[in-house]
Amino acid sequence: MGACPAVGRLTRSGPASFNFLAVAAQVCCNFGMKCSYHPGYQVALSPGHPFPMSKYPLLKDQLLAEGVLAAGDLLEPVPLDRETLDLVHTAEYLNKLESSGLSAVEQRRLGLPWSEALWLRSRLASGGTLLAARAALAGGLAGNLAGGTHHAFADHGEGFCVLNDVAVAVAKLRVEGAIERAAIIDLDVHQGNGTAAIFEGTDEVFTFSMHGERNYPAAKMRSDLDVGLKDGAGDAEYLESLQRHLPSVLEKAQADIAFYLAGVDVAAGDRYGKLALSEDGIRARDLAVVEAVRGRGVPLVIVLGGGYAATRERTAALHAHAFREAVGYERRTAA
Repeated sequence: MGACPAVGRLTRSGPASFNFLAVAAQVCCNFGMKCSYHPGYQVALSPGHPFPMSKYPLLKDQLLAEGVLAAGDLLEPVPLDRETLDLVHTAEYLNKLESSGLSAVEQRRLGLPWSEALWLRSRLASGGTLLAARAALAGGLAGNLAGGTHHAFADHGEGFCVLNDVAVAVAKLRVEGAIERAAIIDLDVHQGNGTAAIFEGTDEVFTFSMHGERNYPAAKMRSDLDVGLKDGAGDAEYLESLQRHLPSVLEKAQADIAFYLAGVDVAAGDRYGKLALSEDGIRARDLAVVEAVRGRGVPLVIVLGGGYAATRERTAALHAHAFREAVGYERRTAA
């Protein structure tokens, strides 16, 4: 599948239409990482469904309890409107999502049953990534306690991904004139096939995916840089590969903003992963990305991506590392 025509036509259209000062006013002088969160990120699924919906409130509660985030650091997103979604997704696909028009086959491919709550949740999570991107442009670093739905294509969803939140955020910021160039650093264990397809041929957006070569999806799309790892790759191999490629990714991207998909399905024992990173390895990975991006002064947005540990609590605990490492880095460098 080629690039989305709407994205291919994006051009700089003058000053941003939103007020950066309003966002900047929420960024504390004593560093606090702004993160998007909404109770609507969690929707009910049938008992035994493999997608860990409860990880979202669990992650929020853990970060607040540890003091990584304060209550005032949470930003509440609103659902994205149709005009914004149209920048990336096709009218036919969005019409189906709005009207319960997905077929049984399409819902199986998606891996989630359609519902009004799911449609709202998908727009909220995408709104959260856009809100976090605006906060990062204002303050240097922000996150969304959801997002990273990189298997969503312009015209369909798959792999638990309904809307491509990062692609929509990039498209919207470019249309507004807030950015010209973006980097997408996708370290989920699965290739970011939807993101790669959406931005193929878009020189202003650099897509980098480092993933399990033999894992889902079977048919990979073409990112600007794809690094496939062998099954069972552990900390040493993974971190060596990341450190080898990341500097050149950022040099080639020359980005105004970077999005980090910090999937934790790279962890040893993950239900859908085939790699073998330890908890220390995940922390080192997250810090390496934060240091590389923020060390160059590039605004960074962290989104979750996937994670399917034995329990929802364990999944949330692994996701928390990216936010701990990011906040720790910013506090150390500001001291």
